[in-house]
Amino acid sequence: MKMNKWTVGLAAVGLVSLTPALRAQTAPTPVATPVPALSATTISGYVDTSAVWNPGSGNANPAPYAFNSGKQDGFNLDAVDVKISKGLDETQWAAGYTAELMYGPNANNALGSFYPLRQAFVDLRANVGNGLDFKLGEWDNLLGFEGTDAMNNGNWTRSYGYTIEPTEHIGVLAEYVFGPAVDLKVGVADELSAGLSRNISGTSVTDPAATSTIESKKAIVSLLTLTAPDSWGFLKGSTLAGGLDYGPGNGFSHFSDSAHIVDKTEVYVGATIMTPVKGLTLGASWDTINNDDISPVSGSPYYAYALSHGALGTGEAIEGYATAYALYLHYKATDKLSLDTRAEYARGSAFDNLFATSKAQEAKVFALTETVSYALWGEKVISRLEARWDASADGSPEFGGTVAGEPTKHNEIMIGANVIYKF
Repeated sequence: MKMNKWTVGLAAVGLVSLTPALRAQTAPTPVATPVPALSATTISGYVDTSAVWNPGSGNANPAPYAFNSGKQDGFNLDAVDVKISKGLDETQWAAGYTAELMYGPNANNALGSFYPLRQAFVDLRANVGNGLDFKLGEWDNLLGFEGTDAMNNGNWTRSYGYTIEPTEHIGVLAEYVFGPAVDLKVGVADELSAGLSRNISGTSVTDPAATSTIESKKAIVSLLTLTAPDSWGFLKGSTLAGGLDYGPGNGFSHFSDSAHIVDKTEVYVGATIMTPVKGLTLGASWDTINNDDISPVSGSPYYAYALSHGALGTGEAIEGYATAYALYLHYKATDKLSLDTRAEYARGSAFDNLFATSKAQEAKVFALTETVSYALWGEKVISRLEARWDASADGSPEFGGTVAGEPTKHNEIMIGANVIYKF
């Protein structure tokens, strides 16, 4: 097996490691002294692919959960993620960093126009008590039962709770671990929107007026996690998490008219519960968002922008609220076989903007997802089959059809296969 000079070079400075068999295949070379700043750096990531079948005809109005659009009845490259990082060591004044790039349709949907940059932050530890850790830069959203990386979720498709959450923030995040049972994260961010909120000139890219961010308007993000101790018997390791975000919260956050700044409140509660049944874990989550409702004056730049982007109908206020409930069941039957079930219900006026039809009442949807995972190719490969049923619960058709905005079905069925390679 031949290795290129790039691989050998990375190994020489300690960026990657070689197995004994591979080291034996390299020509004798002078021993290089590892660069201290690079010696603890790791490269990791994944390639995420899928195949989807939606029984029946007409895919012009797919169910509007995150990452679903454009994947109907075909093969998909969902995402390619590459992360370079150096974690914090055990010293009192430790430092590290993370730079993560994400490509593909999922990145475009999650991160907006600034993908492939997903995360980029500096890790710092201050010698305070048990150690006070900081992240400065862009980092993943705190709230939610599910994350952007499909490989870390029991189900391949995302919940409606994940769909209404932001994905990243730019700011400073502090974390303090009080002990094995209590972990607290609190941060200050530019806003609650997904992805980068400002361009290199310091203005909001989502603001049609491109005005500067406002000194007195910043978002607060937080998450408290409690973990059951060993003394709780079979419940040990169970977690209860709750978080609150508040601040400028959507693409219409920054306008020259200060009366048009919209704040968002997000609340999340989630629990993972261990059971006395070997391999069986239960989960539950509740997500809710509430935007300050405003009714812009007809003819204003704000009104025109919102109307042109489908966020405003005649006489409507901007967005409003949304709530999502979900129950999870995870069963690890064997070392290779796992079963994951998710049942969810979501409602709210904010979902009106996600579904194809405009309605006076709030949108309501129910979804049931079943996923079977089997590690046929070892621990590096996630291979799973998934069936999902989305149903309109407000009496109006929301799915299918051949014309966008003209759905014909009350139900959507999806059958998918997902294969992820982790490196």
